[in-house]
Amino acid sequence: MLLERKKQHLDIVLSGKAHGVGRASGFDAIRFEHVALPELDLDHIDLATEFLGKVIKVPFMVSSMTGGPVEALTINHNLAIACEDLRIPLAVGSQRVAIEGDDRGGLGKELRQLAPSTPILANIGAAQLNTGFGHAEAQRAVDMFEADALIIHLNPLQEAVQPEGDRNWSGLLNKIGELCRSLPVPVVVKEVGYGISPKVAQRLVAEGVAVIDVAGAGGTSWTTIEAERAATAAQAAIASAFADWGQPTSRLVEAVRSACPDAGIIASGGISNGVDAAKAIRLGADVVAQAAPVLRAALISPEAVIEHFSIMSEQLRIACFCTGSANLTALRSARLEDQAQGYFSTQ
Repeated sequence: MLLERKKQHLDIVLSGKAHGVGRASGFDAIRFEHVALPELDLDHIDLATEFLGKVIKVPFMVSSMTGGPVEALTINHNLAIACEDLRIPLAVGSQRVAIEGDDRGGLGKELRQLAPSTPILANIGAAQLNTGFGHAEAQRAVDMFEADALIIHLNPLQEAVQPEGDRNWSGLLNKIGELCRSLPVPVVVKEVGYGISPKVAQRLVAEGVAVIDVAGAGGTSWTTIEAERAATAAQAAIASAFADWGQPTSRLVEAVRSACPDAGIIASGGISNGVDAAKAIRLGADVVAQAAPVLRAALISPEAVIEHFSIMSEQLRIACFCTGSANLTALRSARLEDQAQGYFSTQ
């Protein structure tokens, strides 16, 4: 049942029907001041940064993907090989199937063997903490491939509109805090496309969460996916009403950075290219993550994934060049156009 649902999700994303009506990441409204005299050598711009205690070559990350057992094996192995070559972090899809059963979908020790120096993030759902999961299961998820961190994903809206969804979300903040205090690796909390607000981010950080993936609106819409796979017209109508739910990624990155200045921040949700990535970093993100835009490449080959991120990297490098930013630290203070006032601001 669970494997079939994962397969349906994957098929809908690949069909191009997973983007909700009216959902926008907000990056189109942001514009850098163009620096016509950058005084830089484009080839010497440094895109490296640190994430989870490791230096990564560029500030990109593969966000969590999933599928049926055959697809998951292909996806995870291709991504691991590509991420090792690119030196970027890899977040795996939900490990619920692997923890509850025997089919690991490529989530065993071989994943670490394929990517020995890459930061790899394990992944469980917050809702499972109310259905029997606890420290033992979280530790098992980490141990499967010697993960550098554990992602706990929040998807209350998806669970609410999904007929098979987990609806009891009471007491989860304390349980997340318990994992933060008991696990030997940092905990990352991410949404799945509707956003983590500054208030929620502050509560999570206070419990010990090290990194917030805002995962705002603008990319994949899980309510649209659930409407597509609905068995009845009533189920489809309930899910469809939330097609434009959530806050834009760009606004959340800026707001969460202000609310949680010392937390790590991942920007995901509607990041379509390296220019969007540059904007997200300027607004406060440490790294930028993609899932659906990488999916087709991940099903083809590691080389296809490498090509995808090589294009993203060159776009980001040129954005740095044309803002006069020699590295990501400089990019974070690049000047932005204030469209309301008609002048350029340093804020």
